[in-house]
Amino acid sequence: MDEHVAPSTRHAHQVMLVLFLATLAAGFAEFGATTSLNDVARHFGSFTQHNTIQSVIGLSGSALGLGLAAYRLSSLAALPLASLADRFGRTRMLRHTLLWGLIITALASLSPSYWFFVACFALARPLLSVANTLVQIITVELATVKLRIQRIAIMAAGLGIGSGLSAVVHGVVRGHDSFRWLFAFALVPVLLVVPLLRRIPEPAKSARETPLARLGSVPLEARPRLAIVCAITLLIGVITGPAGGFTFVYAEGILKMHPSSVSEVVVISGAAGLAGLFLSRRFARTLGRRWTIAIGVVFTALASTFAYGGGKTNFVIGYIFTVGAGGLLAPAVTAISTEIFAHRFRATATGWITVAGVIGAIAGLGLFGWVGDSVHTSSSSGLRVAALVTFLPLLPALFLLIRLPESRAMELT
Repeated sequence: MDEHVAPSTRHAHQVMLVLFLATLAAGFAEFGATTSLNDVARHFGSFTQHNTIQSVIGLSGSALGLGLAAYRLSSLAALPLASLADRFGRTRMLRHTLLWGLIITALASLSPSYWFFVACFALARPLLSVANTLVQIITVELATVKLRIQRIAIMAAGLGIGSGLSAVVHGVVRGHDSFRWLFAFALVPVLLVVPLLRRIPEPAKSARETPLARLGSVPLEARPRLAIVCAITLLIGVITGPAGGFTFVYAEGILKMHPSSVSEVVVISGAAGLAGLFLSRRFARTLGRRWTIAIGVVFTALASTFAYGGGKTNFVIGYIFTVGAGGLLAPAVTAISTEIFAHRFRATATGWITVAGVIGAIAGLGLFGWVGDSVHTSSSSGLRVAALVTFLPLLPALFLLIRLPESRAMELT
């Protein structure tokens, strides 16, 4: 680093680096359940002779959907955990949630059954979700209005890199019980990243601020605004839950792609995700947060539908565009979810938004898995019907965005 950088600037860069590593570690551990799902299903499942998801993967679509739904449902615990950050501090909760989330993820390497695997990730999921949420909140609260969206985009890139790294390790480390090694690698950031979190300063707050009387409560005047953000987040969850949750099962189990090939697609899609982040930064500043979210959601739904439409070519093209759309969407969602709420209940509001996303993802996973079980499944037809039924019907709800204030020039309160 340049020796002439002012100490305060140098410290700010160090804080950003530590936060980046924290969200990378959370993304790596959280995405492990998705990347390894096909291996886990084959290891613990049994195959049938019918043309269903179970005949090619080992577990039924309902079992997969139920496991993923339980994994998502556990994120409801993110609300009280996030609310505690408004009482005891952002950085303190970040250290504890990331530490225990990584440890429990590593414990999944000892899974004797599919449901033990589900239980471990169900326990780790809310901890890792809150850790990532707190990274975003701290980033917003430590940044100026001008730098806010840029730094949010950097953290979104860290989450994406962590998720991609999980896919790469999954593709490289092969063999019997290879998924166990993937989970065990979660111990690396426990040793290398968690100790660095003590360098993160606690964002300043007014001395007059006091926590709300009830854990998880939000002031009455802020509830309509929060309800709208939660509704939009629920819609996003319905799409992104199955779009991401079934990716590796679909590619490796139904399309019969080799894990290393899927990993290559994930790595290539990283460029699309990076392009999406750059576009998000530009759009969020020019068009505003709301229009950026609307564009991102529509493109995510269309790209995901194309990816599951059948055939390897559709999957590769659709997945790459889905990742790009996700890069466009994520920073704008994070920005508007934090900028329009006050400091004293910002983490609590973000906890409610996380809950809404969880409910949406559970609904999407359940519907997607049920429809996938109900129709003929093959490499040519893919999961086209399930995608059409799940991803497109709720898009008109995006009109709720016009009820939210545009926050691109809003000062934090």
